Parts: sequence; C-alpha cells; structure tokens
Amino acid sequence: MTEQTVRKKAEDLTPEQVADYLRANPDFFVDQDELLRSLTLPHDSGRAISLVERQVHLFREQRDTLRKELVELVAIARHNDRLFEKSKRLLMQVIEARTLNDMAAAIDDSIRGDFGLDAASVLLFTDQALPEASQGALHVVGPDLARDRLGMLLDGERAVCGQFRESEREFLFPDREEPIASVALVPLRHEELVGVFAVGSCQPGYFDQSMGSLFLSYISDTLSRLLPPMIQRHTGGAPVADITAESR
Repeated sequence: MTEQTVRKKAEDLTPEQVADYLRANPDFFVDQDELLRSLTLPHDSGRAISLVERQVHLFREQRDTLRKELVELVAIARHNDRLFEKSKRLLMQVIEARTLNDMAAAIDDSIRGDFGLDAASVLLFTDQALPEASQGALHVVGPDLARDRLGMLLDGERAVCGQFRESEREFLFPDREEPIASVALVPLRHEELVGVFAVGSCQPGYFDQSMGSLFLSYISDTLSRLLPPMIQRHTGGAPVADITAESR
C-alpha cells in the first residue's frame, strides 16, 4: 500500500470513526511510544503539548472538580447537621410545653432565634373558643375562613414555598408590622387537617419552590400529633397535671 493510498484512506475516515475505534481498543497506544511522542495538541497557552501532558492536565481538572464537589457536600452535611440540632431543640421544647401558650412561645423563640427567620405562625382550624391560643405565634381561625383565605394551599401534605399573595401573607402573620415577603407553609395533618405551620422572611427570594423542606415537615409532623390532645384539654378535658394529681 503506497503512502498516497494510506493518506487517502485516512482522509476518508471521520473523527467519529476514529473515536469509536479508540474506544473499542483502549490499549491501542500501549506499543505506540513513538506515535504518542509525536502527537501534539493545542493548549490554552498557545503552545502545543503532548498527548500525555494533555491527559495529565485533564486528570488535574477532574481532581479539582471532585475536590470542589467534596467541599460542597461537606458544607451541605454540616448545614443539615446544624438544622437537625435546631429542629431537635425546638421539638424538645414543644414536647415539654404544658400549655398552648408555652408551645407558641417555644416555636416563636426558636424560629426567630435559632433559625434566624423573621416570623413563625401556627394557625389552628377550629370553631371552638381557645382564649389563650390567639396570641404570639399561635392563632385560632375557623375552618371555613381558612379555606376561603388559603384555598389550594391547604390541599397538599407537603410544604409549599414561595412569595404568596399579600392577602395570604397577612392572614398567616396577622400581627406583623413589617410585611413578610417570602413564606414556607406546611399543613398540620394527622388523620384530618388540624391547621398550618408557616415560617416567613422579609427577604422576597428567601423561600422558593426548589428548596428542600425535610426539616420543616419533620417539625410539622410532630406538631400535628401534639396539638389535637392539647386542644382537647383546653376545650373540655382536664389538664394533664390535674389528672396526675387525682391519680395519686
């Protein structure tokens, strides 16, 4: 085969065919030391480099990328660890609360202090009078009014995040002088809808639909189970402390 024929055959090959062949024969360059040394590739610096140098450069880029991803994963893990500890402290305080007032104070202090957010709100849906509940972070509203004001936000079981309508934000945070711009809301549901738990920020873009809501749901699941018996005690049942006293 003449050199001209070889050149003609090489010209007929497409880059894709060459790439496919090299993928199918990864050991092609094992015995091609001279060929490896003769191959050169353009570099960002403007000079030509060998194929081996190019491979080393790619390996370094991959290493740097993996290192950056690892740093980001460690940062996320540490952030989640801090969130878990804050959520744990809040839930312990909520579990230890003896009254709805105590629970409201614990939620408000934790959300604004530990979590650094601007507002917290727990809306209970009942037509029964709960005088001590409508203060602080805790508010009592009728189910029909809640459905009228919040609509489809009550239909799901997962958290909803974003910039709600002004009327919805005002309904969720009725005592706020400084308006809330961004909200994360999750229904309190245990067999039936008990209410909603919402946290707010004055920053418009703080909460959005792409945010994870694992810890918010974790808190709301606990509240959903603690609130019904506590409400029952306030509307007719004897307080836990009195029952314990009578049993002794």
